[in-house]
Amino acid sequence: MNELVNLRAEAAGLAVELGPRLCGMSEDDALRASISALGEAGLLAWTVPAEHGGAATELCGPETVSVRALAAIRDELAYEHGVLDLGFIMQGLGSFPIALSDNADLAAEVLPKIASGECVAAFAVTEEGAGSSLGEVATSAERDGDGWKLTGTKTYISNAGVADRYTVLARTGEDETTLFSVPAAEVTVERFEVLAPHPIGEVKLDGASVPDSARIGDVGAGLSIALANLGRFRTSVAAAACGFARRALDESIAHLSEREQFGRKLSKFQGLRFEVAEMDARLRAAQLLVEEAATLLDEGAEATSEVARAKLIATETAGWICDRAVQHHGGLGVKRGTVVERLYREERALRIYEGTSEVQKLILAKELFDKG
Repeated sequence: MNELVNLRAEAAGLAVELGPRLCGMSEDDALRASISALGEAGLLAWTVPAEHGGAATELCGPETVSVRALAAIRDELAYEHGVLDLGFIMQGLGSFPIALSDNADLAAEVLPKIASGECVAAFAVTEEGAGSSLGEVATSAERDGDGWKLTGTKTYISNAGVADRYTVLARTGEDETTLFSVPAAEVTVERFEVLAPHPIGEVKLDGASVPDSARIGDVGAGLSIALANLGRFRTSVAAAACGFARRALDESIAHLSEREQFGRKLSKFQGLRFEVAEMDARLRAAQLLVEEAATLLDEGAEATSEVARAKLIATETAGWICDRAVQHHGGLGVKRGTVVERLYREERALRIYEGTSEVQKLILAKELFDKG
């Protein structure tokens, strides 16, 4: 489709221009620069449904976001720099629950600012004891007059300390959860470091006060909205993995074509040629799985198995390809600051967040055995 081709070109052009500059910035500055540039380029509009001020497209209905568009953009941004990819996708992941709810006033207030980059979003659902099992969150939300008070701690929250609003999943009853849009002024943040540096940390709510107008969806609908949100965006994780893997493959080809050992180019050694061929084949298989899942979702089909396959295979494949690229570079591969060293760190988390590889296998197994 020409629309996707043009979108890839736009994302790639911005990434090539901005990506190298991000390497010399602090975590917070790099994220803010990414979001600002993505907003100015109009790319953040693809994280918001058209009916709420996002990009108009024929790829999907106006009430949702196109998974094919998200995948195309993430693939190109991840190819250049992980923070660009993070800045883009967190705008959608942190705000799409508002679009899924019937809170028109909140949507009108927040979503156009998400699309422009004026407001930075975060998705605050993970807790120490509730990672893959969001139904076990302990953060509580209690009625307080006409509003709510939220108490608890979220962890591994990307954009922590930079976000203007946090979409928070809290328990509103013994067997029910509800989502809320919480302003940054109502939380405290304690940052920590992870393998690939970016703004991340714990988000603490100590009686955070929000009006009922900040409630996202019906009371008790929190888990279903959160899972629907993840279901819409999970395929794009696989697309980002393909972007990282594609760059790693290109770096390997370039290095092996230039480096000489024992009087000839490394690219002439059969063992290395076979390995690069396998990298290419595995990457293409992952790309096709992403395309299949994204297309089905945009068409409104149920794609539980297809999404799980794409997430599992693309992220695991990216891990293997980035590892081989490091090996191909020898000592340079583990030197801090080289492209393949950065890719090796950036891709690793993709096998964990938004459903680990093991969770994807559980989903696939359930689908396969239930059909029987």
